[in-house]
Amino acid sequence: KTSQCSGRQHNPTTCLGTNNFPYIMTAEARRDEALKALQKEIDDEEFPPSSSTSYHSWVRGNCTLASSPSSSSSPDNNNNNELSSSSSSYYPTDRCRFFDKHGFVYLPQFCTNDEVQSMKSSMEEMVNKNWEPSSSTKTQVFRTDQKQVEAQGRSDYFLDSASKTHFFAEKDAIREDTGELKEEYLGLGRRQRQQQNNNNKLAALNKVGHGMHTTPGSPFRTYTQSPKIATLLRELGWVDPVVPQSMYIFKQARIGGEVTSHQDSTFLYTTPRQTCVGLWLALDDATLDNGCLWIRPKSHRESVRRQFVRNVEHFGKSLNYHDVNDDDDDEGKGGDCSKPQMTFRNLRNDNDEEQQHVTWEGALPKDSLP
Repeated sequence: KTSQCSGRQHNPTTCLGTNNFPYIMTAEARRDEALKALQKEIDDEEFPPSSSTSYHSWVRGNCTLASSPSSSSSPDNNNNNELSSSSSSYYPTDRCRFFDKHGFVYLPQFCTNDEVQSMKSSMEEMVNKNWEPSSSTKTQVFRTDQKQVEAQGRSDYFLDSASKTHFFAEKDAIREDTGELKEEYLGLGRRQRQQQNNNNKLAALNKVGHGMHTTPGSPFRTYTQSPKIATLLRELGWVDPVVPQSMYIFKQARIGGEVTSHQDSTFLYTTPRQTCVGLWLALDDATLDNGCLWIRPKSHRESVRRQFVRNVEHFGKSLNYHDVNDDDDDEGKGGDCSKPQMTFRNLRNDNDEEQQHVTWEGALPKDSLP
């Protein structure tokens, strides 16, 4: 659904004004024009439709349309085994209809400045106190290019980060010959660290994750479990939202690795259908030049092309992703620990014309929006 890119350079667009004088259309202006066009699609629709009493929610599926917002039934948290039910009425807000049609919503000023500063200060303190890379220890990197499986699939550090706070460095902050952190990013003396706020370590990090929300009392947990997050997700159709992961992404200025275009459900795959939604909060102003988020409207309707899974060759035959019964002789067969722990399972249907024309991995897809 999303593409997060670092350091891309984009030329401004020259346009003609109402008096036929050329002017420069900024990235923000182009974004706002695109949002207006997408909103017009919603405004031009007949809603509620006169010919139907049903509504298709991306997360709930087909729902019975309530006669008015006030008559829409509230989700029953005690009976949420099914995401949708034909017996429960539902009336989406305008923002929800935008999300269901285009696959995203843009919410400026979602957090207060105090909330943002609290998270940034907490992260700096966390790095200074808890991340101690050394020249004698191989540092874990995070990458999304062709070496992603090699980087994330070769140790327990990545898998164990699901419920913990682990630190992942930029690949260009690591020495290629030893895998150690480069000297310019290593810890300085105590006095120097106090004077420079240990910014050298911060500059080496790609991300911290993936259990930021699990630390009691932290601003990350407070934000993740805040009423405004719960209210937003319920407005968009979620009945019983849960948090599978949280992360802090740095977007380093000089060595920041590109995050290639991808579908979030590749990594957060749900059944019986996809229900993953990403909440991306910019702690600094995001621009075309410093690694803003890109989305491709309506791409949420496409099927998931691949799934990041535990590797059967590493963990053994008892790991089964294909819904078939293994032979008894293979049941519980051990794996090969030299193989990567994680791998990509191809879900692409080559007979699906919709999938055939979409090229997305490693490049910014056509019609993407910053």
